[in-house]
Amino acid sequence: MDEKEFDYINMIPFIDVMLVLLTIVLTTSTFAVTGIIPVELPKVVGKHEVATATQVVVIDKRGAVFYQDKAVTLRDLKFRIAAIPRQTPFLIRADKDINLQGFVEVLDLIKTAGFKRVSLHTEWLGQ
Repeated sequence: MDEKEFDYINMIPFIDVMLVLLTIVLTTSTFAVTGIIPVELPKVVGKHEVATATQVVVIDKRGAVFYQDKAVTLRDLKFRIAAIPRQTPFLIRADKDINLQGFVEVLDLIKTAGFKRVSLHTEWLGQ
């Protein structure tokens, strides 16, 4: 029985393993960047920089939205912020017991409008 020489190396299993590793890295980095990993934000113990915002959106316990201390609908809010420069900072003050969907809708509306400087007002518990 004659031994046959290797004319080539099969690279397909190596490429398959590398593609799986690449998929894992990209999926993990996407979760880290987009904030899908759950965190608790309502109350903080550490001292944080106080955000200065010229535009304030408040969501009360019932889920009602207020812009500059006046009750508005999401549609009204969209029209009112349309003329504001996009570098203007926003501060969202939301009650800790509100429905998360209501908060996400307000945040999405502001971010979709092109505002990049959006902060969430939290309560400092002290040390």
